[in-house]
Amino acid sequence: MRKPIALTADERCELEAWVRRPSTAQALAMRSRIVLAAADFPEKHDGILSSELRLNRNTVGRWCRRFLQKRVAGLLDEPRPGAPRKYGDEKIEALITKTLESKPEDATHWSTRSMSSAIGMSQSTVSRVWRAFNLKPHRSEVFKLSTDPLFVEKVRDIVGLYLDPPDKALVLCVDEKTQIQALDRTQPSLPLAIGHGETRTHDYVRYGTTSLFAALSVTTGEVIGSLFRRHRAREFKKFLNTIESQVPPDLDVHVILDNSSTHKTPAIRAWLRKNTRFHFHFTPTSSSWINLVERWFAALTDKQIKRGAHRSTEALEDAIRRYVQFNNNNPRPYTWTKTADEILGALGRLCSRISDSGH
Repeated sequence: MRKPIALTADERCELEAWVRRPSTAQALAMRSRIVLAAADFPEKHDGILSSELRLNRNTVGRWCRRFLQKRVAGLLDEPRPGAPRKYGDEKIEALITKTLESKPEDATHWSTRSMSSAIGMSQSTVSRVWRAFNLKPHRSEVFKLSTDPLFVEKVRDIVGLYLDPPDKALVLCVDEKTQIQALDRTQPSLPLAIGHGETRTHDYVRYGTTSLFAALSVTTGEVIGSLFRRHRAREFKKFLNTIESQVPPDLDVHVILDNSSTHKTPAIRAWLRKNTRFHFHFTPTSSSWINLVERWFAALTDKQIKRGAHRSTEALEDAIRRYVQFNNNNPRPYTWTKTADEILGALGRLCSRISDSGH
């Protein structure tokens, strides 16, 4: 049984600061969370705390014992053998703070060279510190927050279908990959060789486009696919009829799809009234990430389309059909792991960090 941990006001203040501060090493922040949780919930044994913190039970026990023996100092890494450090903690913290909270005058982001000049460290030292704290100023990612007024309801609805699909029903993720171009390079490519990667010309010739309508089974990973030269409600209705013909008649069909206008025309609504076993679940606007078929489209693009050479639309369509058949010969479903509460919590934390979010 673990001895109870009682924190002084100063100890609690220091531990909470380590948890909140972005520049704190992740290992130290983790150890601080363990001690705070153990102090706040003395009735919970190491097994319960490790489950709630998603850590190994031995890890929780080790850092609680270390704190009881050496208090706050016991959470810090012990000195290791080797040459003495050239820069102290204050200098490293100044580097991290400058990286996170400022920009160079002549650029939108820091480079190792510009930071080295600005802070008086060697370029290699800056690079090592950035790697240690997983800082990548040269990289930038994109995101977009949904403004759908029913965002929360739709997320809970769709995630519920992923994590707890209804009985005697099939859950399908449906979408269209439109305007897929049949491309061929203007000159033959050089193949992969020892010491030489595959190379292609930068320019290409277009031979037409096609659109793939796909329905991914959440349970099995199998895909129902149809190819059309145009992307209209008429083609979508034909695809729904294809799904209807291939799904066992005793199953309800829950379809997860986006808010495209082709999915909501009078003709589609009339089709739904006739086919009452079909139920549409629309994703929130600007939230394609919640539709699992988008992950399958990404694999199709990477493995078959991106580096393919197709001298006609027919050749492109044949390649896509082969990929669908290969997928269905050995289907592997994508596993959704996040609950709706975890997703909404993460988005809430994101909104609190960005400016002008309105939250």
